[in-house]
Amino acid sequence: MATLSDNKNDPLIIFTPSGKRGRFAKGTPILEAARALGVNIDSVCGGRGICGRCQIEPSFGEFAKHAITSTSENISPFGAKEERYKNKFGLADLRRLSCSAQIEGDIVIDVPPESEMHKQIVRKQADERDIILNPCIRLYYIEVEEPDMHNPKGDLERVYEAIAAQWNLDIADCDLHILPILQKALRKGQWKITVAIYNDKHIIAVWPELQDKLYGLAVDIGSTTIACHLTNMQTGDVVAASGIMNPQIRFGEDLMSRVSYVMMNPGGDQEMTKAVREAINTLIEQVCEEAEITKDVVLDAVFVGNPVMHHLFLGIDPTELGGAPFALAAGSAQSFKASDIDISIASGGRVYILPCIAGHVGADTAGVVLSEAPFNNEEITLLVDVGTNAEIVLGNKDKLVAASSPTGPAFEGAEISSGQRAAPGAIERVRIDKETLEPRFRIIGSETWSDEEGFAKEVENIGVTGICGSGIIEIIAQMYLAGIITQDGVIDGTLAQKSNRILQDGRTFSYLVHEGEVTVKVTQNDVRAIQLAKSALYAGCKLLMEKLGVNAVDKIKLAGAFGTHIDTKYALILGMIPDCQLENVIAAGNAAGTGARIALLNKDTRQEIEDVVEKIEKIETAVEPRFQEHFIAAMGIPNSADEFQILRNNVDMPKFVISSAQSGQKEAGSKRKRRANRRGSA
Repeated sequence: MATLSDNKNDPLIIFTPSGKRGRFAKGTPILEAARALGVNIDSVCGGRGICGRCQIEPSFGEFAKHAITSTSENISPFGAKEERYKNKFGLADLRRLSCSAQIEGDIVIDVPPESEMHKQIVRKQADERDIILNPCIRLYYIEVEEPDMHNPKGDLERVYEAIAAQWNLDIADCDLHILPILQKALRKGQWKITVAIYNDKHIIAVWPELQDKLYGLAVDIGSTTIACHLTNMQTGDVVAASGIMNPQIRFGEDLMSRVSYVMMNPGGDQEMTKAVREAINTLIEQVCEEAEITKDVVLDAVFVGNPVMHHLFLGIDPTELGGAPFALAAGSAQSFKASDIDISIASGGRVYILPCIAGHVGADTAGVVLSEAPFNNEEITLLVDVGTNAEIVLGNKDKLVAASSPTGPAFEGAEISSGQRAAPGAIERVRIDKETLEPRFRIIGSETWSDEEGFAKEVENIGVTGICGSGIIEIIAQMYLAGIITQDGVIDGTLAQKSNRILQDGRTFSYLVHEGEVTVKVTQNDVRAIQLAKSALYAGCKLLMEKLGVNAVDKIKLAGAFGTHIDTKYALILGMIPDCQLENVIAAGNAAGTGARIALLNKDTRQEIEDVVEKIEKIETAVEPRFQEHFIAAMGIPNSADEFQILRNNVDMPKFVISSAQSGQKEAGSKRKRRANRRGSA
């Protein structure tokens, strides 16, 4: 197996979507580099170039986030094994066999889902929800008068008349693709046909005889994952669901990295548009196959996504979203034919995209708002959709305010030394004994805790491979509760005398979680990365509370895959969100996807969310002077200024200490007030 190099002159290889990286000598096969880094690329033939399961796709361009330029010269030319495999079985454009391709320079390598040994778990399941069915598209069965020599009307006109007479609908027109197939459908059905009508005005599909199948798609385009739910439009049931990693990750893990890629690589936006549309069409194939239907009965699709995903999906250059004033090309809801954007559903299929709220608060947040409907309630509700960018909405029926905070990818396991996406082998639950400082944990793929009998045997085929987002939240919160890290987030090196779990790591210390084929530990830099991410999130929430004029929230709903799988108690302990009764901090599931399903199944809600979004007050954190003050205070665990008394009443927490910086700010504030009072009395 290849070995990692310490030589800074050796080429750097970066694998996406895992984000794992390392330096290797020139000529190292990419498959060997992947294995050395713990990137689980599949290979059945042992690198002989026979099975084709180890396919990868190199990404070329300037990657500012990684500070490298990846070029075609930095990977070896097509080899004999690859030529033989391509001639015999075929190999898609840009695909390479990692057992044959070698590293020749700095390179970014995308590992497609089908090449992963332990495939990413895309945790965006559909939530059960009662939805009033009133779709934009309906099926109508009609009997059409046969033509004769005494009635010169065309077949289409007699179809219009039949619809008017039998269903009392005044049809305005039909899609162009209907005209070539209408006559054959009428005669095959012996003048009995089913038509699909859009918004009670437009014929968009036709079948001979009775057709009783009608389906739609609700798609959540996340920066990390894409989730697709195939829904029966007549019952509201989700009949199939599938998810996939967003292939745009190879251009940059976070949103601004992708915008930077577009800025530095002409045509980069078109590359990413093509990649996301192809991924969505792959998902459509998968859900249709699972439901055993053909795409000609999928006639509607609703999409949500953050502003950058929204723009790239629509083929819009997102450069303007990369800097102030973060102008959207189009923020209003969009509606058009699926064929206009190369989405492979029925010929007449329609697409609807929910409105964006602001330059960094997108259609996905509009979906969350539609799903959770704070605009109908008296209680002050905080909605938080945690991703590489946290999107936040606060308020009730009287007023809603919204903002985004740049949390970065740390919550999803990226930029963490042992971090990884949610896949089998990732640590997702952690507990630390306060006396011995010994950890016990549970990984994805097993329900057995690491200190329970049978754990080693149960996970021997999976292995312990790293820590996912929910795991890193729990372990840092547990380290704080156990006294391993201070309120300021410093790992206490004096505890090395008490436990061999505390390891010196240069000038700082680390906490050893697991030692095995893969060593899993939490470093001081990991703690800092989580502190920075959670501080950005909390500061955004605090800023919205000030704008709304409230000191507390009644309910907090955490949306998205991350929000669904973290333990809400540990989110509070870290100070990610404002203090609140534990029972009122709720995982909302894939609320953005649920909002998309609501808009899919009930056309009235489309106008409803468009009206609500118009009234939401948008707060830009980048230009708010108080944001930085809240951010600094939130670096403390749970906070250096806010005591989190409700949490302390329910959880045995370390003593709260006001940091010197906060104490100085409060003292300065008191002096300003005293001076103002003296001026007022004078």
